[in-house]
Amino acid sequence: MPRNIEFKNISKSYGPVKALQNVSFAVKAGEVCALVGENGAGKSTLLKILCGDIKPDSGCLILDAKEMYFQSPQEGIANGISVIYQELEIVPYLTVAENVFMEELPIGRFHLVDFRKLNRKTQEILDEFNLPINPRAIVNDLSVAYQQMVEIMKAYRRNSELIAFDEPTASLSDSEIDILFKVIKKLKAEQKIVIYVSHRLKEVFHISEKIVVLKDGKYVTDVETPKTNEQELIKYMIGRELGDVFESLRRERNIGEVILEVKGITTEKVKDVSFKLRKGDILGFAGLVGSGRSELMKAIFGAVPLYSGEIWIEGKRVYLKDPTVAISEGLGFCPEDRGSEGILKFRSVKENVSISILRSLLNYGLINFKREERVVKEQIDSLNVKTPSLETLIEELSGGNQQKVLVARWLVSNPKILILDEPTKGIDVGAKMEVYQLICDLANKGLGIIFVSSELTEIIGLCDNIAVMRDGKITGFLNSEEATEEKVLNLAMLKLKENK
Repeated sequence: MPRNIEFKNISKSYGPVKALQNVSFAVKAGEVCALVGENGAGKSTLLKILCGDIKPDSGCLILDAKEMYFQSPQEGIANGISVIYQELEIVPYLTVAENVFMEELPIGRFHLVDFRKLNRKTQEILDEFNLPINPRAIVNDLSVAYQQMVEIMKAYRRNSELIAFDEPTASLSDSEIDILFKVIKKLKAEQKIVIYVSHRLKEVFHISEKIVVLKDGKYVTDVETPKTNEQELIKYMIGRELGDVFESLRRERNIGEVILEVKGITTEKVKDVSFKLRKGDILGFAGLVGSGRSELMKAIFGAVPLYSGEIWIEGKRVYLKDPTVAISEGLGFCPEDRGSEGILKFRSVKENVSISILRSLLNYGLINFKREERVVKEQIDSLNVKTPSLETLIEELSGGNQQKVLVARWLVSNPKILILDEPTKGIDVGAKMEVYQLICDLANKGLGIIFVSSELTEIIGLCDNIAVMRDGKITGFLNSEEATEEKVLNLAMLKLKENK
């Protein structure tokens, strides 16, 4: 089992795109090493090479002074390496216990699974993590945050000597992040090797001893965490000072007439929600994990049924019984969980974009492929999506570029209203600047934008108006002039009375 690991001259290309170029650095036992860089810097590619999911074109891993070349993730696991990816790798219709002990199900009499022992061993891990989850619960019934914790428990159960985390907190609440950090500190105390990939610099400074910076597939530097700061790190990552991002945005704020009105929407998880969205308005939705923001957006888009309430677009009541109707009425929706609800993993970049306009591309029942390529290429170029070609599978792109492809999907359909649910989740600081400006550009053109985010700084810095939710209800509205983090948090944590 590895006690030290070295990445030595690792290179990997996809056609003309050089994902990694002679990357070298080392991590020792008992060290938490943060790996940072913009989307497309090569972080995810490096993790896939680490676990044996892909092979490098050149270079190797050196584990305890021995060169290693893994042919599959199973070989990586056998050698004590576990990678927890940003996109979940769980079996949704099995139980928590079955997922956690997938490769080592305890066998009892008659060569059958000993479920009593399985559930007991899983409960022991749940107790150690202090998680209120039933080991017999079906994973698909859990929240995204708890599904992520199942992934982490699976790697923890293997007792791996090296555990790499790829954006592990993207779907976790503050309390769950605290639990994760306690686990990481325990791993460190046990002299495990921990590699931690995150765009959240506050987390990086809180949990790591060392930071390795990648840019455009190349190693830039590694620094001891206490000897640097956020501004210096950002400069390494994007090659320039970040400055005041929101002050530098080109924003016209020409707010027009009401384009969307929601009246008393009620679903299984949303209770009597009403609001208005105007043309050119960026309306932010803030709230804690579980406040009902994502459920509300899905209801507006026709993805979950309404118990009651009305939706009006440009003064006309509409009945959005499913997403296809919503699209025809001028709505676009980028969901929070892009891996399972957004992208088509095994389809090309081109197909992921053009799926929203397939009917308009038909010519006597056949797709006009030349027009499809022209339309898609225009959006891919305008959004600066980094991809080897339009035919590249979308799952081969970085998380940030996958997000841009989702935005391109809706822009080609010329929507009136665009709903963006956590669009900057898993995106680095440089790419966030591009996304912020893109949102402003769309609002400047008269689109109505609904922007859902858990990051208060971007909600306050970007949005014209803010709706705050808790327990499926809107607790209050704030405009950009009066909004502060304290006011938003007060509304997000406000305990609503049952009779309201």
